[in-house]
Amino acid sequence: MTTNALVQLTNVGRTYNNAAVAALDGVSLTVEHGEFTAIMGPSGSGKSTLLNVVAGLDRPSSGRVVVDGIELTGASETALARYRRTRIGFVFQFFNLLSNLTVIENVMVPAQLAGTRPAAARTQARQLLHDLDIASVERSYPQNLSGGERQRVAIARALINKPALVLADEPTGALDSRTGTQVMELLDALNQRGQTILLVTHDVNLATGHGRRVVSLRDGAIVDDARIQPRRKAEPAELVRLGAGEL
Repeated sequence: MTTNALVQLTNVGRTYNNAAVAALDGVSLTVEHGEFTAIMGPSGSGKSTLLNVVAGLDRPSSGRVVVDGIELTGASETALARYRRTRIGFVFQFFNLLSNLTVIENVMVPAQLAGTRPAAARTQARQLLHDLDIASVERSYPQNLSGGERQRVAIARALINKPALVLADEPTGALDSRTGTQVMELLDALNQRGQTILLVTHDVNLATGHGRRVVSLRDGAIVDDARIQPRRKAEPAELVRLGAGEL
């Protein structure tokens, strides 16, 4: 890996039985510490598969994957589970909160799975809820929260083990535009504090408005990799250049 690389994929391929096109086709990508990288492309382009490979949820058919100095390609299931608990935080489109647990209990789960004592996990979770401005709902259940509140809880859960990398899979997909903007501004703030973020989205304006780098996929291959100035709307010509013409 290069000196400042956090994520390094080298010629990664992923094929599934009976698939006409490879989900990933010779993908090589390096993400450095502190980057906010958006992975975008139309449905079926391979962006979710790429995220799952980085998360250790899926294994590549070929190539090499190294994250935070850990070789994932040949790692055991036990090693991958430990990696997911301690090195990454995952933010899902539909929150994936446990309805039978309160907000603070949901946030505590990854810390307890990583071996943190309950009292310490509760203290850490309470601090995160305060930092994310949702301390008042710590005893509520997810089904009683707004979409924006639920996504903030999910982000707190993703951060509790101080991960090297946050993976965000369409984090605004289940939210209205105003709430989605607030969630993205929160991710921006985390990145400005040094958190590395890898975002998957099909929305070119979301990618170019917040990511500092936009990597576009089509048919499992990288077709563009652009470093940009964030917080702006994409122009029509840029939509085409970033491979979003089919959206």
